Amino acid sequence: MKTARETFRTIWLHPDDPATVQIIDQRRLPHRYEIVDLRTHADGAIAIRDMLVRGAPLIGATAAWSLYLAALEACSSANSLARQLQFVRSAAEALAGTRPTAVNLRWGIERMLAVLADVSDSEAMVTRLRAEAETICEEDIAISRGIGEHGAELLGTIAEGKNGEPVNILTHCNAGSLATINWGTATAPMYVAQERGIPIHVWVDETRPRNQGSQLTAWELTQSGIAHTVIVDNAGGHLMQHGHVDICITGTDRTTCAGDVANKIGTYLKALAAHDNGVPFYVALPSTTIDWTISDGLRDIPIEERSADEVTHVSGLDGDAIREVRIVPESSPVRNDAFDVTPARLVTGLITERGVCAASEEGLAALFPERAGVG
Repeated sequence: MKTARETFRTIWLHPDDPATVQIIDQRRLPHRYEIVDLRTHADGAIAIRDMLVRGAPLIGATAAWSLYLAALEACSSANSLARQLQFVRSAAEALAGTRPTAVNLRWGIERMLAVLADVSDSEAMVTRLRAEAETICEEDIAISRGIGEHGAELLGTIAEGKNGEPVNILTHCNAGSLATINWGTATAPMYVAQERGIPIHVWVDETRPRNQGSQLTAWELTQSGIAHTVIVDNAGGHLMQHGHVDICITGTDRTTCAGDVANKIGTYLKALAAHDNGVPFYVALPSTTIDWTISDGLRDIPIEERSADEVTHVSGLDGDAIREVRIVPESSPVRNDAFDVTPARLVTGLITERGVCAASEEGLAALFPERAGVG
C-alpha cells in the first residue's frame, strides 16, 4: 500500500471479465494475500456474512456490486424485464439480512435499487447498476480522503506541542483502507499526516475476538511504513494513565443523528478510559454511516451477535500453514456481541468528510443541514 496508495482497492471489477467482481479475502491477512472472485450475488452475501469483507463502507460497496451481479444472473435466467427486476429485488433482501449493524449495507442496497425506478430494458438495468456501484466506490474514496484531511489538522495541532516527538494515536479494530475502498476512516488522518511529515506513532488494539487490529490494521500500517505497536485490548487505559496516548481515533459502523456511535466491541471501554484521563476521543466516519432516523443508540441500534467459534478458537501461522486451535473449554458457554455503543457524551468530536463537529444533533446538523430532521 505504501507504493500503491492511489491505486489500492479492496473491491474491483475483474479487468478481463465484467461478470466477475474481485475482493481481498481479509480472513487470510496478514499471512496470505488472496484474491477471491465473486460471480453471483450469493457469493457477495457469503463474503459479507463470513467477513471476507468487513467495515461499514466496504460492506455497502460489496452489496452494491452484488446487485450488479444479480442483474447479470437475472438476464441469463429470466426472459421478461419484470421477472429480472424481481430477481434483483429478491437478491437485495437476501443481502440485507447478512449483517444488521452497519447502516451502509441497507444504504447501499437502497441506493442501487433507486436507479431501477424507471428502467426500460435489461441492458439499461445492468448498465445503471454497474455505473452506480462504480460511483459508490469512487465517492467513498473521496470521502475517506476528506476525513483524512480534517483529521490530520487535529494531529498537526497536537504535534505543535510535542517538540518533534511523535503524536501517539490509539485506535481500535480496523477502520482502515481495508474497511473502505481506500484510505479508511480512522486511518485516513494517519496517512495524510504521513504525507505532511507529521510524526506519528499508533497504538493498535489487537481487537479480540477476530483480531482486526493485530491482523489488519497492523498489516496496513506495516505496508505504509507507519510506526506502530500492537497492544492487548485491555492495555489502552494503562497507557492513557501514564501519558502515552495523545488522542484516540476509532471508526464506527452506525452513528445516530445525536452522535451515539456503534463500533467494534470494546470501543466503549476505550472511550471511558479516555474520558477518565482527559484524552480526546474522536470518531472518524463517512456521512454514509450516519443513521438519520434514530437518536438513541442504546435503544435503536441492532447489535449483531456472532458465532461462538470466533471466541472459542483462534487462528495463526504455524510454519507455512494457517491453523485454527481451540482456547476455551468445550463445556463453557460463550456470548459474542460484535459491537457496543459509545454514547455521544464520551465522544470529543466526529471527523467527517465535511469537517469536525461535536457529537450532537446540532453538530451534525451544522455540517449536514440537508439531512437534519429527516427522521
